[in-house]
Amino acid sequence: MPFDSTPRPIPVPLPQVPRAVLTVSGADRPGVTAQLFAALADSEAGVPAVEVLDVEQVVVHGHLVLGVVVGAAATDGGPAVDGPTLLARLRRVADDVSAAVGVEVTVESASTPAREPAAGRAHHVIVLGRPVPPEAVAGAARAIAGIGGNIDAIRRLSDLPVTSFELTVSGTDATALRTALAEVATATGADIAVERAGLARRSKRLIVLDVDSTLVRGEVIDELAARAGRAAEVARITAAAMNGELDFAESLRARVAVLAGLPEEVLDEVREHLVLTPGARTLIRTLQRLGFRCGIVSGGFTQITDPLAESLGLDFAAANTLEVVDGRLTGGLVGEIVDRPGKARALARFAEQYGIPLEQTVAVGDGANDLDMLNAAGLGIAFNAKPFVREQAHTALNQPYLDAVLQVLGFTRDEVLDAGPC
Repeated sequence: MPFDSTPRPIPVPLPQVPRAVLTVSGADRPGVTAQLFAALADSEAGVPAVEVLDVEQVVVHGHLVLGVVVGAAATDGGPAVDGPTLLARLRRVADDVSAAVGVEVTVESASTPAREPAAGRAHHVIVLGRPVPPEAVAGAARAIAGIGGNIDAIRRLSDLPVTSFELTVSGTDATALRTALAEVATATGADIAVERAGLARRSKRLIVLDVDSTLVRGEVIDELAARAGRAAEVARITAAAMNGELDFAESLRARVAVLAGLPEEVLDEVREHLVLTPGARTLIRTLQRLGFRCGIVSGGFTQITDPLAESLGLDFAAANTLEVVDGRLTGGLVGEIVDRPGKARALARFAEQYGIPLEQTVAVGDGANDLDMLNAAGLGIAFNAKPFVREQAHTALNQPYLDAVLQVLGFTRDEVLDAGPC
C-alpha cells in the first residue's frame, strides 16, 4: 500500500459548552426512549438546541435505566444557551416526559469533563457461579479498585446453566488483575476469568479440546486398566502425571504396558460407555454454527478418539495409537507420541492447516500435559483442572458444564439460544 503523504489538519479542541445528564428510570415499556428524544428535538416547545454526546441504556428484570448526556448547541450562528438556562429548560422536558410515560426523569449538570479513560488495556472479567454469591462480586470490585482498576460496565451473560456476569475493566494489566482475582475466586468459590478486551476476543476461530476429564468424564486409560485388573496401579500413575509429577511420555508407556493381552474388543466396550461432559454438545454445536473449526487433541488413544470425533462432526483429532497384534493389545504404542509438547505441536499443525493464526485459537484442558497447548493458544482455559494447571493457564473454569467456555468467550445465553437447538 503506497504511503499517504497528504497533510492532515491538526485537531483543534472544541470549546467547552454547558452539558447535562438526563437519567430515566422506571418500568420498561415501548416508546420511552422515543418519547425522550422526541422531546429533546422539539425546539418549538422551547427546548434549547442540543447535541447528543453519550447514551447508555440497560433493562434489568423489566426496570429501565437510560442515561443521556447532551450539550448545548449553537443555533443560526448564535451562541449556545448558558448552563442554568439549559438545565431549567431540560427540567421542563423531564417533567413532560415523566407525565407522558410514567417514568422518573432527573436532570443534572454534566459540565465537569468526563473521567479520562484509565491507562492500560481494557479487560473483561467474567464472574461465574451456581449461584454467584454477592461476596464474589464485592470481592472482585474491591480487588479491581485495589490495584488501580476501574469497572466501566457490567452486563449479564447467562442465567443457565450457570449465572455469569461480565465486568469491563480498565486501568490495570492482565497479570495484576489475574493475581488479585484468583484470591477472590479461592475465597468465594466463584469462577473468575480474565480476558483482554478488543477485536481479538471475537476473532477466535479454532478450538481444541482435551478428551479425558474434559470432553468426556473420567480417564479412558483407567477404564482399560480396570479390565486388566490393574486399576489402582494405573490410577496412581495417571494422577501423578496429570499433576506434573511424572513425565507424561514415560508414564504413558508404563500405563499402556499393563494393558498387554487385552482383547481388542475391550476398546469398543469402553468407547460405548463414554459419557460426555455436560454442555459438551452445546459448546461444539454452537461454535460450529459460528464458523469455528473444532477438534480434539488427546493423550489418549485414536481407537477411542477417532470414532468420537466422527460422531461429534469434529474437524480434526490427534491422539496416540495402541499397538494391536492378532486382535490383542501388545502393551505398546505405534507412531508419534502425543505428549505435552506433542499437544502444542498438534494445535499449531491444525491452526496452520486451516490458515488460522495461533492468537485466534482456544485450547481447553485439565492436566499438566495440556499446559504447552494452553499457553500456545490465544486463550488457554484450564477446565476443572489440577491446581498446578490452574495457576499457569490464561484462565480457569471449575464449573461442571463445558459450555461455560462460551461465556468466557463473551457469548450470552441469548446468543447461544439464537444459534438454534443443539
